[in-house]
Amino acid sequence: MEPATVSSCILTLHRRFAAYTTQRLQELGLSFGMMYFVIYVGKHPGCTPSELTQRLHLDWGHSQRSLTKLAEDGFLTKEKSGRSYHLELTEKGRTAFAVCHRMFYDWDARNLTGLTADEQRQLLELLHKAAQKGSM
Repeated sequence: MEPATVSSCILTLHRRFAAYTTQRLQELGLSFGMMYFVIYVGKHPGCTPSELTQRLHLDWGHSQRSLTKLAEDGFLTKEKSGRSYHLELTEKGRTAFAVCHRMFYDWDARNLTGLTADEQRQLLELLHKAAQKGSM
């Protein structure tokens, strides 16, 4: 039987997406959770750790440990400018960003094949509307 609520459908899709991306991320040396840091910095070069933490609704300690790990692993740099740090992707980070970004589109193409292009557009619009309505 199919899930009966939006939340159970979303959880099912999330598990499938995590399983799909895990192997590709491991090849890059990234975990599923670290992918979102790389994507955020890739889309917002020069952002501060504080901005990233706030926008991704993360715990400060977790965010700082993750950013330190990403810097140690060569995915990003933390450059001090005045009283704050600014984040930039390294070449390795830019490669990871491109792969991560592509995975989202590849997963959609692979998992939404049963829907017409119009149904896919409508689904995305409705999910986006629901996500905006429920934002903090």
